[in-house]
This record gives sequence, C-alpha cells and structure tokens, in this order.
Amino acid sequence: MDTGYKPTEGPTTAVPDLLLESYFAGPSRGWGLFEDRFGKVRRQFTVDLLGSWDGKVLVLEEDFAYDDGAIDRRVWRIVKKGPNGYEGHADDIVGVARGVVDRATLHWQYVMNLPIHGRTWRVAFNDWMYLQPDGMLISRARVRKWNVELGQVTVVFQRAQPAT
Repeated sequence: MDTGYKPTEGPTTAVPDLLLESYFAGPSRGWGLFEDRFGKVRRQFTVDLLGSWDGKVLVLEEDFAYDDGAIDRRVWRIVKKGPNGYEGHADDIVGVARGVVDRATLHWQYVMNLPIHGRTWRVAFNDWMYLQPDGMLISRARVRKWNVELGQVTVVFQRAQPAT
C-alpha cells in the first residue's frame, strides 16, 4: 500500500545527512527480527558491528547472535561512489550491493545466498534505512525469492556511546 509518505519530505534540520562511513565507524549494535509474509515473527537477533573507514573503503564487521543459539558473521567492504552512492561486497552477497542516500535515508539493494534449513536460497533484499534525530538508525528490508515476498527484516541500530 502506497500511502504517499516520502521520508525526506518536511523539515529535516534535526536529522543530519546519513553518511555510512561516519555512522558505522567504530562499534555499534543492532536489534532485529524477521517476520514472514503473514506477519509472524520467525527469528530474532542481535548484531554487534565494528566499522573502520580508511578514506576509501568502509569495512563493516557484523557478528549476529540469533534467539535459537545460531551465530553468523558477515564482513562488508563498502565503497563510496560519488556524493550519494555506495557499493558493497561480502562473501554471501551475489554481485554488488548498491545504495543511494537521500539526506537521512539510504535505499540499499542486494542479492544474498542465505542458508535456510540446510539449503542455500538466493534471495533479494530491498532495504530502506532511516536515520532518526536521536541517532538511532531503523532498517526495514523486504526479502523476496522469485519476486515473491518471503518476509521482512527490521533492525534498529545504535552507535556505542563513547567511554567517559
């Protein structure tokens, strides 16, 4: 359902532009869940992230811990392409992930080889990330296989607070 809402409309002075290389530099944490296409929560997780930016490449290490005891790790290598574009690679990503930032919003798309019940499924992620005025980053991704929606992943990220 298209409500006509555009996340970049209206006053945005309270929310800075989203720069992945700045937001994910250093440690951060995310809390997430996967809902199937019927809205049933199938899996929950936390993810600890550690990012480093060398001026050209953002290396983003993600360590996942799932509610069923499973763990997973993904290491992204993300390159800034122009003032608003990003391209990323990781071992389980097919081809190139591409993203475009519009002020405080990132639209990030990629295809992933995802292990599910002992098999590997090739699924497409259509991910929207929204930076909030308090620094929280909300990610909402639709997951599809053969253009059929399997479900949605929602993650809320928070940057680690500096030690005092």
